[in-house]
Amino acid sequence: MKWGEPMNNNSFIQVKNITKRFKNNGKSELVLENIDIDIKKSDTIAILGQSGCGKSTLLNIIGGFEPANEGKVILNGEEVTKPSRKSVMLFQNYGLLPWRSVLKNVELGLENSNLSPRERRKQSLEYIKLVGLEDKINRFPRQLSGGMQQRVAIARALAIEPDLLLMDEPFGALDTFNRYYLQDELLNIQQKANTTIIIVTHDVDEAIYLADRIIVMGKDPGHIQREIPIKNYKPRDRSGDDFQYYRKLILNEFQINGATPPMEFNI
Repeated sequence: MKWGEPMNNNSFIQVKNITKRFKNNGKSELVLENIDIDIKKSDTIAILGQSGCGKSTLLNIIGGFEPANEGKVILNGEEVTKPSRKSVMLFQNYGLLPWRSVLKNVELGLENSNLSPRERRKQSLEYIKLVGLEDKINRFPRQLSGGMQQRVAIARALAIEPDLLLMDEPFGALDTFNRYYLQDELLNIQQKANTTIIIVTHDVDEAIYLADRIIVMGKDPGHIQREIPIKNYKPRDRSGDDFQYYRKLILNEFQINGATPPMEFNI
Protein backbone atom coordinates (compact mmCIF):
# COMPACT_ATOMS: atom_id res chain seq x y z
CA MET A 1 0.00 0.00 0.00
CA LYS A 2 1.28 3.48 -0.88
CA TRP A 3 1.18 6.67 1.13
CA GLY A 4 -2.09 8.53 0.74
CA GLU A 5 -4.15 5.50 -0.28
CA PRO A 6 -7.38 4.88 1.68
CA MET A 7 -7.28 2.47 4.59
CA ASN A 8 -7.83 -1.17 3.77
CA ASN A 9 -10.97 -2.27 5.60
CA ASN A 10 -9.22 -5.52 6.56
CA SER A 11 -6.26 -3.68 8.12
CA PHE A 12 -5.96 -3.66 11.90
CA ILE A 13 -2.52 -2.05 11.88
CA GLN A 14 -1.13 0.16 9.15
CA VAL A 15 2.53 1.12 9.07
CA LYS A 16 2.56 3.90 6.50
CA ASN A 17 5.72 5.25 4.83
CA ILE A 18 7.83 5.11 8.01
CA THR A 19 11.23 6.75 7.71
CA LYS A 20 13.58 7.14 10.68
CA ARG A 21 16.87 9.00 11.09
CA PHE A 22 19.26 9.16 14.03
CA LYS A 23 21.96 11.72 14.76
CA ASN A 24 25.42 10.16 14.71
CA ASN A 25 28.49 12.37 15.33
CA GLY A 26 26.52 15.38 14.23
CA LYS A 27 25.35 13.73 11.01
CA SER A 28 21.90 12.42 10.12
CA GLU A 29 21.93 8.65 9.62
CA LEU A 30 19.05 7.04 7.74
CA VAL A 31 17.96 3.94 9.68
CA LEU A 32 14.58 3.07 8.13
CA GLU A 33 13.24 4.14 4.75
CA ASN A 34 9.68 3.97 3.40
CA ILE A 35 8.36 1.08 5.48
CA ASP A 36 4.79 0.08 4.56
CA ILE A 37 3.03 -2.86 6.24
CA ASP A 38 -0.65 -3.83 6.58
CA ILE A 39 -1.55 -6.30 9.34
CA LYS A 40 -4.89 -8.03 9.91
CA LYS A 41 -6.34 -8.60 13.36
CA SER A 42 -5.16 -11.79 15.10
CA ASP A 43 -2.28 -12.26 12.67
CA THR A 44 1.24 -13.12 13.81
CA ILE A 45 3.88 -11.21 11.87
CA ALA A 46 7.61 -11.98 12.12
CA ILE A 47 10.13 -9.27 11.27
CA LEU A 48 13.32 -11.03 10.24
CA GLY A 49 16.70 -9.57 9.33
CA GLN A 50 20.35 -9.16 10.17
CA SER A 51 21.60 -7.00 13.04
CA GLY A 52 21.55 -3.33 12.17
CA CYS A 53 18.60 -3.41 9.77
CA GLY A 54 16.31 -1.49 12.16
CA LYS A 55 13.98 -4.29 13.30
CA SER A 56 13.83 -3.18 16.93
CA THR A 57 13.58 0.48 15.95
CA LEU A 58 10.58 -0.35 13.77
CA LEU A 59 8.99 -2.30 16.62
CA ASN A 60 9.47 0.68 18.96
CA ILE A 61 7.85 3.02 16.43
CA ILE A 62 4.86 0.69 16.03
CA GLY A 63 4.43 0.63 19.82
CA GLY A 64 4.71 4.43 20.14
CA PHE A 65 7.95 4.25 22.11
CA GLU A 66 9.96 5.98 19.38
CA PRO A 67 8.77 8.71 16.97
CA ALA A 68 9.27 8.41 13.22
CA ASN A 69 10.67 11.29 11.20
CA GLU A 70 8.16 10.61 8.43
CA GLY A 71 5.04 8.50 8.12
CA LYS A 72 2.68 7.19 10.76
CA VAL A 73 1.27 4.07 12.40
CA ILE A 74 -2.49 3.47 12.61
CA LEU A 75 -3.73 0.97 15.20
CA ASN A 76 -7.41 0.01 14.96
CA GLY A 77 -8.26 3.31 13.27
CA GLU A 78 -6.26 5.59 15.58
CA GLU A 79 -2.83 7.10 15.01
CA VAL A 80 -0.13 5.89 17.42
CA THR A 81 1.66 8.90 18.90
CA LYS A 82 2.77 7.53 22.29
CA PRO A 83 2.83 4.29 24.30
CA SER A 84 -0.55 3.10 25.49
CA ARG A 85 -2.24 0.07 27.00
CA LYS A 86 -3.33 -0.91 23.50
CA SER A 87 0.11 -2.39 22.84
CA VAL A 88 2.58 -4.12 25.14
CA MET A 89 6.26 -4.80 24.52
CA LEU A 90 7.81 -8.09 25.66
CA PHE A 91 11.61 -8.37 25.75
CA GLN A 92 14.03 -11.25 26.15
CA ASN A 93 14.80 -9.80 29.59
CA TYR A 94 11.65 -10.84 31.43
CA GLY A 95 11.53 -7.74 33.66
CA LEU A 96 9.97 -9.55 36.62
CA LEU A 97 10.25 -7.94 40.05
CA PRO A 98 12.17 -10.42 42.23
CA TRP A 99 10.36 -9.44 45.45
CA ARG A 100 6.91 -10.10 43.99
CA SER A 101 5.25 -13.48 43.53
CA VAL A 102 4.00 -14.77 40.19
CA LEU A 103 0.51 -13.47 40.97
CA LYS A 104 1.76 -10.06 42.11
CA ASN A 105 3.99 -9.71 39.05
CA VAL A 106 1.06 -10.40 36.74
CA GLU A 107 -1.16 -7.99 38.71
CA LEU A 108 1.43 -5.23 38.27
CA GLY A 109 0.12 -4.02 34.92
CA LEU A 110 -3.42 -3.76 36.31
CA GLU A 111 -2.63 -1.68 39.39
CA ASN A 112 -3.32 1.64 37.65
CA SER A 113 -6.54 0.39 36.09
CA ASN A 114 -10.08 0.93 37.32
CA LEU A 115 -10.36 -2.67 38.46
CA SER A 116 -10.89 -3.47 42.12
CA PRO A 117 -8.28 -5.62 43.93
CA ARG A 118 -10.63 -8.59 43.63
CA GLU A 119 -11.11 -8.00 39.88
CA ARG A 120 -7.35 -7.60 39.36
CA ARG A 121 -6.71 -10.90 41.07
CA LYS A 122 -9.41 -12.69 39.06
CA GLN A 123 -8.14 -11.34 35.72
CA SER A 124 -4.52 -12.11 36.60
CA LEU A 125 -5.40 -15.67 37.57
CA GLU A 126 -7.15 -16.20 34.23
CA TYR A 127 -3.97 -15.39 32.30
CA ILE A 128 -1.71 -17.28 34.70
CA LYS A 129 -3.90 -20.31 34.01
CA LEU A 130 -3.67 -19.58 30.28
CA VAL A 131 0.14 -19.96 30.42
CA GLY A 132 -0.13 -23.07 32.62
CA LEU A 133 1.30 -21.70 35.88
CA GLU A 134 -1.77 -21.77 38.12
CA ASP A 135 0.10 -24.03 40.57
CA LYS A 136 2.99 -21.52 40.82
CA ILE A 137 1.13 -18.33 41.77
CA ASN A 138 2.93 -17.91 45.12
CA ARG A 139 6.43 -18.62 43.85
CA PHE A 140 9.02 -15.92 43.28
CA PRO A 141 11.04 -15.47 40.06
CA ARG A 142 14.17 -17.03 41.61
CA GLN A 143 12.16 -20.23 42.13
CA LEU A 144 11.24 -20.51 38.44
CA SER A 145 13.12 -21.68 35.37
CA GLY A 146 13.86 -19.23 32.58
CA GLY A 147 11.02 -20.65 30.52
CA MET A 148 8.57 -20.24 33.39
CA GLN A 149 9.71 -16.66 33.96
CA GLN A 150 9.01 -15.87 30.33
CA ARG A 151 5.54 -17.38 30.66
CA VAL A 152 4.90 -15.10 33.65
CA ALA A 153 6.01 -12.14 31.52
CA ILE A 154 3.62 -13.22 28.75
CA ALA A 155 0.76 -13.57 31.27
CA ARG A 156 1.51 -10.10 32.66
CA ALA A 157 1.48 -8.63 29.16
CA LEU A 158 -1.78 -10.34 28.19
CA ALA A 159 -3.52 -9.58 31.51
CA ILE A 160 -4.03 -5.95 30.52
CA GLU A 161 -5.74 -7.30 27.38
CA PRO A 162 -3.81 -5.29 24.77
CA ASP A 163 -4.80 -5.09 21.13
CA LEU A 164 -1.21 -5.77 20.11
CA LEU A 165 1.64 -7.79 21.61
CA LEU A 166 5.12 -6.72 20.48
CA MET A 167 7.92 -9.23 21.07
CA ASP A 168 11.61 -8.37 20.66
CA GLU A 169 13.68 -11.59 20.55
CA PRO A 170 11.55 -12.96 23.43
CA PHE A 171 13.07 -16.46 23.44
CA GLY A 172 16.63 -15.59 22.49
CA ALA A 173 18.09 -16.23 25.95
CA LEU A 174 16.56 -19.71 26.29
CA ASP A 175 18.02 -23.08 25.40
CA THR A 176 16.67 -24.87 22.33
CA PHE A 177 14.20 -27.10 24.18
CA ASN A 178 12.69 -24.28 26.24
CA ARG A 179 12.53 -22.10 23.14
CA TYR A 180 10.63 -24.78 21.21
CA TYR A 181 8.30 -25.35 24.15
CA LEU A 182 7.51 -21.65 24.49
CA GLN A 183 6.97 -21.29 20.76
CA ASP A 184 4.27 -23.96 21.05
CA GLU A 185 2.87 -22.20 24.13
CA LEU A 186 2.73 -18.91 22.24
CA LEU A 187 0.75 -20.55 19.42
CA ASN A 188 -1.73 -21.96 21.96
CA ILE A 189 -2.02 -18.65 23.80
CA GLN A 190 -2.48 -16.66 20.60
CA GLN A 191 -5.24 -19.00 19.48
CA LYS A 192 -7.09 -18.63 22.80
CA ALA A 193 -6.52 -14.90 23.38
CA ASN A 194 -6.90 -13.92 19.70
CA THR A 195 -4.12 -11.34 20.11
CA THR A 196 -2.31 -9.70 17.20
CA ILE A 197 1.43 -10.33 17.53
CA ILE A 198 4.50 -8.77 15.92
CA ILE A 199 7.71 -10.62 16.75
CA VAL A 200 11.25 -9.49 15.92
CA THR A 201 13.69 -12.35 15.52
CA HIS A 202 17.04 -13.35 14.05
CA ASP A 203 15.93 -16.98 14.01
CA VAL A 204 14.79 -18.15 10.57
CA ASP A 205 13.13 -21.33 11.89
CA GLU A 206 11.30 -19.41 14.63
CA ALA A 207 9.88 -16.98 12.06
CA ILE A 208 8.62 -19.83 9.86
CA TYR A 209 7.17 -21.75 12.80
CA LEU A 210 5.23 -18.87 14.34
CA ALA A 211 4.29 -16.39 11.65
CA ASP A 212 1.39 -16.00 9.26
CA ARG A 213 3.64 -13.65 7.32
CA ILE A 214 7.36 -12.91 7.41
CA ILE A 215 8.70 -9.43 6.72
CA VAL A 216 12.28 -9.86 5.49
CA MET A 217 14.28 -6.67 6.06
CA GLY A 218 17.40 -5.50 4.29
CA LYS A 219 19.82 -2.94 5.68
CA ASP A 220 21.71 0.30 4.88
CA PRO A 221 19.11 1.72 5.31
CA GLY A 222 16.52 -0.65 6.78
CA HIS A 223 13.86 -1.49 4.21
CA ILE A 224 11.41 -4.26 3.38
CA GLN A 225 13.21 -6.65 1.09
CA ARG A 226 10.39 -9.16 0.74
CA GLU A 227 7.11 -10.27 2.34
CA ILE A 228 6.55 -14.01 2.55
CA PRO A 229 3.10 -15.39 3.50
CA ILE A 230 3.24 -18.78 5.24
CA LYS A 231 0.06 -20.52 4.18
CA ASN A 232 0.30 -23.97 5.73
CA TYR A 233 -1.26 -25.02 9.01
CA LYS A 234 -0.09 -24.54 12.60
CA PRO A 235 1.67 -26.08 14.43
CA ARG A 236 4.11 -26.75 11.62
CA ASP A 237 6.35 -29.73 11.08
CA ARG A 238 9.92 -28.43 11.37
CA SER A 239 11.19 -31.39 9.34
CA GLY A 240 8.50 -31.24 6.65
CA ASP A 241 8.98 -30.34 3.01
CA ASP A 242 6.94 -27.13 3.28
CA PHE A 243 9.06 -25.93 6.21
CA GLN A 244 12.28 -26.64 4.32
CA TYR A 245 10.92 -24.87 1.25
CA TYR A 246 10.33 -21.66 3.21
CA ARG A 247 13.65 -22.04 4.98
CA LYS A 248 15.54 -22.24 1.67
CA LEU A 249 13.51 -19.36 0.26
CA ILE A 250 14.53 -17.11 3.17
CA LEU A 251 18.16 -18.21 3.21
CA ASN A 252 18.36 -17.41 -0.49
CA GLU A 253 17.15 -13.91 0.31
CA PHE A 254 20.28 -13.48 2.41
CA GLN A 255 22.44 -15.33 -0.13
CA ILE A 256 23.18 -18.14 2.32
CA ASN A 257 23.61 -21.20 0.10
CA GLY A 258 25.76 -23.71 1.94
CA ALA A 259 28.32 -21.16 3.10
CA THR A 260 28.90 -20.60 6.79
CA PRO A 261 26.00 -18.36 7.84
CA PRO A 262 26.58 -14.99 9.51
CA MET A 263 26.66 -15.12 13.30
CA GLU A 264 23.63 -12.84 13.50
CA PHE A 265 21.37 -15.73 12.44
CA ASN A 266 20.27 -18.78 14.41
CA ILE A 267 19.74 -21.44 11.80
